[in-house]
Amino acid sequence: MLEEIEKLTLEEAVFTFIDVETTGLSPRAARVCEVAAISFRGADRVGTLAELINPGMPIPAEVSRIHGITDSMVKDSPGFGGVAPRLLAMLENSVLVAHNAEFDLGFLRAECERVGLRFPKLFVVDTLAIARKNWKFRSNRLGNIAAELNFSNENWHRALSDVEMTRKIFGHFISAFKSGGISTVGGLLEKCGGAAR
Repeated sequence: MLEEIEKLTLEEAVFTFIDVETTGLSPRAARVCEVAAISFRGADRVGTLAELINPGMPIPAEVSRIHGITDSMVKDSPGFGGVAPRLLAMLENSVLVAHNAEFDLGFLRAECERVGLRFPKLFVVDTLAIARKNWKFRSNRLGNIAAELNFSNENWHRALSDVEMTRKIFGHFISAFKSGGISTVGGLLEKCGGAAR
C-alpha cells in the first residue's frame, strides 16, 4: 500500500497531522495525556480526533505548567487503549505529518505496545526536518516558525491547536514545493527526507 500512496498527487493523498501532550519526555517513563489528529485530503478535512487521555499516573506540576493539562482534567478520560482504535483507523492509508515527529512517534509506539496494538508503518513527514533543510528560520520551534510566517495561535502546547498550526505551516511549505514542480507524495518525500517508519 505504501507504494500506491507514494504515487498519489499531493491533492489525492490524505495527510494526517498529529500531536501528543505527555507527562514527561521519555516514552518509556512518561505517558500520553492528550492526543489530537486531523486528516485532510487537499483542502477537505476528512477526520478529526482530539482526546484527553488518563495517563494512569500523576502529571508533574512543571509539565502541567507547559500544556495546562492537570490530573483533575484527565481523571474521567479514557486510557490510551480507549482512543487507539479510532486513531489507528485515521492513520490508515495516510501520510503522517508532525513537528518533531520522532517525539510523537516514540510515544505513540510505546502506548500502542502497552495496550497490545501495533503502530503501523507509515510515510512520515516532519515539518521540523523540512524547516531545517529548506528554510532559514531564527529558530525551528513550532511557535517561532508560526510567528515568522505571521500565523497566530492562542493555545500553545495543547494538542489540537499545535496540530492546526502544523497543518498551516505544512501548507506554506507545500505551496513552495509545488511552485518548484513537486506534485506527488513521492516527490515530497524525496524533497523533505520523509520516509516510511
